Amino acid sequence: MTSDPSPTVEFIDVHTAFGAHTVHRGLNFQLFPGEVTTLLGPSGAGKTIILKLIMGLTVAKHGTVRVMGREMANITDEALRDLRVNLGMLFQGAALFDSYTVFENIAYGLRERGEKDEAKLSRIVEEKLAMVGLPGIQRKYPPQLSGGQKKRVGLARALASSPRVMLYDEPTTGLDPTSTRNIDDLIVKFAKEDGITSLVVTHDIQSARRVSDRWMLLSKGVIAADGQAAKLAVENKLVSDFVSGNWKDDV
Repeated sequence: MTSDPSPTVEFIDVHTAFGAHTVHRGLNFQLFPGEVTTLLGPSGAGKTIILKLIMGLTVAKHGTVRVMGREMANITDEALRDLRVNLGMLFQGAALFDSYTVFENIAYGLRERGEKDEAKLSRIVEEKLAMVGLPGIQRKYPPQLSGGQKKRVGLARALASSPRVMLYDEPTTGLDPTSTRNIDDLIVKFAKEDGITSLVVTHDIQSARRVSDRWMLLSKGVIAADGQAAKLAVENKLVSDFVSGNWKDDV
C-alpha cells in the first residue's frame, strides 16, 4: 500500500436487493491505492455485484458507495462517464470483439470518449501492449490468440485510460498455469508500480495467495473476515474452511 491514507473506494452500511431477494446486508470496507484486495466467498454471495456497484452499473438500496470521493447514489450521467475513465475492468472472458483487431479493441474505449488523434491512439496501444508483454500484435484478431493472450489484451484495454482503480472478475479462469502466473504478476506489478487500487474476485485460491495484500470474505451478505491474506488463512476459521474446501453453506 502507498503512504496515501485516503481510501479510493468506500462502502458504508451498503445493502442491495433485487425484488424480494436481499444480497448484501450491510457492507463496510475501504480500498486503498497500491493495495491488491481479493474478495472471496461462495458462488452467489454477491461478489460481482460489488464490482457493479463500484462501476455504477447498479445502485445500492441503502448505504453509501463512494468512489474517488464521489457518492454513487445520485451521480449524474456526465459525472459517471468522467469517473469511469479512472476505472478499469478485466472481465472473466476478456470480452473482446472478435471482428475487431487487437488495436481496435484497445482503442475502442478511448474512441468512445472522443479521442480522434490516431498517432496518440497508436502510441497508447503500443505502450499498453508492451506493458502486458505482447508487443507488435496490433493487427491480430482475438480468434488468433490464446486464452492467456486474450486476457492480457483485455488488461491492456482496461489500462488504456490509465485508471486509478482496477477491478478483476475471475481473471485467471480457464488459463493454464503459465498464463495464470503472467496475469498474477501483472496484477501485482500495476498495483505496486503505478499505485493502482485493485480489487480481485476469484475462486482461484493459489492465485489469490500470490497477488493479495489483503483478503475479504463475503458471507451471508456481509464482510465476515477482512485482513492480511496470509494471516487470515491461518487464524480465521471461516477463511481457512473456505480455502481448504471445507466450507459449509450454513455456517
